[in-house]
Amino acid sequence: MTTTDSLTPSRFEHIPLAVFPTSTDASRMVAQEVAALIRSRQREGRSVVLGLATGSTPLSFYGELIRLHRAESLSFKNVITFNLDEYYGLKPEHPQSYHHFMHTHLFDHIDVPAEAIHVPDGMVPASQLEKFCLAYEEKIRAAGGIDFQILGIGRTGHIGFNEPGSARRSRTRYVTLDPLTRRDAAGDFGGEENTPRAAVTMGVRTIMDARRVVLMAWGQHKADIVRDAVEGPITPQVTASFLQEHDHCTFVLDASAAGSLTRYRTPWLIGALEDQGLAWDERMTRRAILWLSEQKKAILKLTDDDYNESSLQDLLRVHGSAYETNLVGFYQMQHTITGWPGGRDPKRTKPGDAPVRPLRGGSAQVFPKRILILSPHPDDDVISMGGTVCRLVEHGHEVHVAYQVSGANSVSDESLWRSLLFARGTGAANSAAEAFCSTFEQGDSPAATPEIMQWKGLIRRNEATAAARVCGVSSDRLHFLDLPFYHGTDRRRQLGEADLKIMGALLDELKPHLIFAAGDLDDPHGTHRLCVRVLRDALAQRISQDWAAASEIWLYRGAWAEWDASEIDLAVPLSPQEVLRRRRAIFRHETQKDQALFLGNDRREFWQRSEDRSRRLAATYNALGLAEYEAIEAFKRYAPADFAQQKQF
Repeated sequence: MTTTDSLTPSRFEHIPLAVFPTSTDASRMVAQEVAALIRSRQREGRSVVLGLATGSTPLSFYGELIRLHRAESLSFKNVITFNLDEYYGLKPEHPQSYHHFMHTHLFDHIDVPAEAIHVPDGMVPASQLEKFCLAYEEKIRAAGGIDFQILGIGRTGHIGFNEPGSARRSRTRYVTLDPLTRRDAAGDFGGEENTPRAAVTMGVRTIMDARRVVLMAWGQHKADIVRDAVEGPITPQVTASFLQEHDHCTFVLDASAAGSLTRYRTPWLIGALEDQGLAWDERMTRRAILWLSEQKKAILKLTDDDYNESSLQDLLRVHGSAYETNLVGFYQMQHTITGWPGGRDPKRTKPGDAPVRPLRGGSAQVFPKRILILSPHPDDDVISMGGTVCRLVEHGHEVHVAYQVSGANSVSDESLWRSLLFARGTGAANSAAEAFCSTFEQGDSPAATPEIMQWKGLIRRNEATAAARVCGVSSDRLHFLDLPFYHGTDRRRQLGEADLKIMGALLDELKPHLIFAAGDLDDPHGTHRLCVRVLRDALAQRISQDWAAASEIWLYRGAWAEWDASEIDLAVPLSPQEVLRRRRAIFRHETQKDQALFLGNDRREFWQRSEDRSRRLAATYNALGLAEYEAIEAFKRYAPADFAQQKQF
């Protein structure tokens, strides 16, 4: 998946690509290219004009520019900047304005002249908007045009705020935001009703006029829209697809964002795998067989003609015939299924019992096991693997659940107010609680003081305790780590030594035989990614210890996504009763049901989408020709040494 020189598109791609293992590696490359341009212009005594973007995508890029300024004396005194867009109706000092974002994450840390900074004004009176937009375009022309334009891509395929339907010839203008764009931003504004409905944005034509364009995208949640923009037709419904017509545009991706492209998803359609430096290993073989089965029929029904008609002749050559190939794929998937995710007590195994699969670690025969389940937020455990938690407890294992962050940021003021009403009613409310309630009841937003955040964290802790009780996990086996990185005010949260020390202390205390952790890595700066990264780093420090080398790592996905079937190593089938028990555990997180509604989502999403996901996976197994189950929870296995070296985390 990794390449830094794959700038020649395959026959399926219409835009050059550069794909890296991680967003950090990718951002470093882009920053080096920008730095080289700045230094080149400095030697010539000329300025350089940068077009800049906001959002989580460019954060690591801006961080690298700041590092280059501080560590390598990169000066920005000859740089002129123009930002893509700004929310309409937000003052520059608003914490969610793009003025504030750019100063917080870049401008305040480098020596770019204040007069060289240009960000659209979101407070221009409506009667002056057209004039302002024309003037913004004129400033770009007067500066000599944009030399290097940085872009992200929204889930609707938008660049800047050029939403679906934007014209190829559009210039800087006022736009109405797409509902999906507003829902994605709702968390930053405390609810969809508070999210701006409009913005001022550079147009498609303005972006296309830039001499060099780099679009960056990270995470699996961007993979499908990246594929549409790169491999699909040019269409106003995906404005990023217009970049196919740009002579000097490159999409810079991490491995996850590139995952839906033909060259990575189905490379056999491009040509022989050996010509691409690939091989028909176990994972690639399974991926191809499952892909073909999903298009055609159950695995064991596939014929030689099915393989030949789908560019899979080489796979038949490896295995001999469709019959042998089918068996390989069928057994691989069959062997992922087990009702004993922690293994069975060997003393109770009887002749004729189904084999216990797929544990492989040095502690596979240990029973009962110490099992550590890591939940980034206080509800990820029951949402994503609640049925498996119940099963592990019922089988007699020593199950510990560690909640890595407090989750306080996801408790609305209204939820806290309702809880404080109880304290007020009993006469136990202190002055701070009374002040909070009074401010809230007057319609104002109470300040997020450390005491208020502590109360919100306590609400999440109590909900997690109640949910764990439904699953049979006693409160003395719950660990609330409250990792410090979560309390940072900067959107670009970073791990510190304190986080690593806390995680390491828990591992040293438990020395678990099995570790279940969230492997949802869509957001390069999100809580899930940092939580799995701190596990990786803490485990890497202990990998030489016997317990660590003998353990196994099982990653589950977050709330709204699931592993692709070809990536699954452990599939735990659930009965209808177990699905209902998981639902009861999820329902203990009352504040999160409120928060989903508060952010403009369907109330059903909090639990129904979790159930839909596990039922869809069960339906996938059934369609492949395997047994029919009510639901399945899935995991991907890592050996400890391999996990400790994973760069993508």
